Amino acid sequence: MVTIDGEHILEISTRCAQQIAHIDHDFPDGTITAGFFDIHFHGIAGQDVMNASPEGFRDIAHSLARAGVSRFLPTTVTAPLETTMSALERMADYIDADPLAGTSQAAGIHIEGPFLSHAKRGMHSAEHLLLPSPELLNRLWEAAHGNIRLMTIAPELPGALETIKHATALGIRSSMGHSMATQAEAIAGIKSGIVSATHTFNAMRAFNHREPGILGVALDQEDLYADLICDGYHVAPEAVRLWLKAKGPERAILITDCLSAAGRPNGKYMTGETVVHVEGDVCRTDTGVLAGSVITLDRAVANLRKTARAELHSAVRLASINPAKMLGLPELLAPGAVADFNVYDADGIRRECFIRGSLVA
Repeated sequence: MVTIDGEHILEISTRCAQQIAHIDHDFPDGTITAGFFDIHFHGIAGQDVMNASPEGFRDIAHSLARAGVSRFLPTTVTAPLETTMSALERMADYIDADPLAGTSQAAGIHIEGPFLSHAKRGMHSAEHLLLPSPELLNRLWEAAHGNIRLMTIAPELPGALETIKHATALGIRSSMGHSMATQAEAIAGIKSGIVSATHTFNAMRAFNHREPGILGVALDQEDLYADLICDGYHVAPEAVRLWLKAKGPERAILITDCLSAAGRPNGKYMTGETVVHVEGDVCRTDTGVLAGSVITLDRAVANLRKTARAELHSAVRLASINPAKMLGLPELLAPGAVADFNVYDADGIRRECFIRGSLVA
């Protein structure tokens, strides 16, 4: 039983010690889990966070809430610097505004680019990639009104280690990704403050038994978080299981890398300044490169349960508690916490979502 007082959880127990006048919602044989938290999200249902209006962000928040996502980090793609600055300002304005009841809340911003490797840029524009520096990070930080929470960076780039240290001083978590880093370069990044790896296996130097590189380090370092896209296309089932065994239930994180084409029919769409093609559940660029996913986090959890035979609570943890802990955010689904949670039925199917104490319509 979960007792809610306004927007917060008052008590969680099998029997409530508080006097309750009535029961608002009854879910016999239901299982309550923490609300999902997508830390790598670019858009949905035709709305791209790089150019979304306030109304567009509200549409995004509604769409995510219906998928059980109570919090998310709108995530940039590499673009001309001024375009990125303007996008950060719009994201920050939305974050600073009061969220609508029953909608997903933007809990900060994830900057993916421009501090990426040319060799592993994926769908990111090569001409707009930039070398990292504390000064440039300060400009992005100011444009975002101090709302940047996560930064993907290639640790081998000149200036990367100083920028990672500066990010830590600002309260930004750094994640290594889109990178050709060697083992030594990846470890140097971790020593400078990197705490996670971005979409493990994808856009990374390949593993070699004599030079494990960034991937080997991501899987081997026990204290390092590592996130993964579990859509059935980005990572083979065997690699998903290897990742989960290596990171365990405490350090593995599920993400979507969801694009604005999610929820749309097959066809051609724009993501930032890049044309992408959607066919079924696969999204690719003109050159055939995988370009993010078109799934939401509820489907990623379901995919992981099937692929890795994971129990419900274990799979949900990777999409809720672990990303929050990686970012140093308050505990989820606990007395005093914001009342964000999902309800699963006896068959393990998600049925309802509550955000800030309100049932999502």
